Amino acid sequence: MHDYKAAANALENKTILITGAGDGIGRVAALTYAKHGATIILLGKTTQKLECVYDEIVNLGYPKPAIVPLDLRGATKQNYRDLAATIEQQFGKLDGLLNNASILGSLGPLEHFCVSTFENIMKVNVTAQAMITKYMFPLLRKSPSASVVFTSSGVGRQGREFWGPYAISKFATEGMMQTWAAEVGKTNIRINCINPGATRTSMRASAFPGEDKDTLKTAEELMQTYLYLMSESSNDVNGQSIDAQPK
Repeated sequence: MHDYKAAANALENKTILITGAGDGIGRVAALTYAKHGATIILLGKTTQKLECVYDEIVNLGYPKPAIVPLDLRGATKQNYRDLAATIEQQFGKLDGLLNNASILGSLGPLEHFCVSTFENIMKVNVTAQAMITKYMFPLLRKSPSASVVFTSSGVGRQGREFWGPYAISKFATEGMMQTWAAEVGKTNIRINCINPGATRTSMRASAFPGEDKDTLKTAEELMQTYLYLMSESSNDVNGQSIDAQPK
């Protein structure tokens, strides 16, 4: 899979929703998916960042994307319903959903976690992902081959000291993916996780401020795994948690 080479048109005629699309891995995934023919729905909390990604995609001559400014911390059931209705009206179906948006919070002993920070992390990393997936499901069913990808972490598989609420949220992400994957079974929808690993992003920099970022993989270097799970090459892959950087 890490040797996978996507065809230039691997995502042609697909519509893919990406959360956290304004920067980091989300931005690179949006550009990569668009390059391979997909129409991208860019969802994020900062309109200016989304507009920059929109302009990049358009200027490169890729399919014209759509923008959805939405702060997942304050998103309501109605926001998700409206989003689903708009996507159905404009595109008719949804072929891919990359649940990429996450927040780190602050690292420290679990004994001392801040309740409001804990609640925000759960809202963005768990509740929002569950809600957006729930409301996209009718649109995913309309695709001949739909892929949902959740974003996991190594600390969501093996607990690590001081990663507190973030680690707990990623354990929840793994469980949510496994439960949903078991429910869809062998249908037109497949549901998996990607653990991007240590990547040169602003979230990583805030977690490891003293780290030499030049030793880390860039988001661009991880994209073969992201392409594989969104393309029809992975039609038989369901319920898997995949490392974008092989150990």
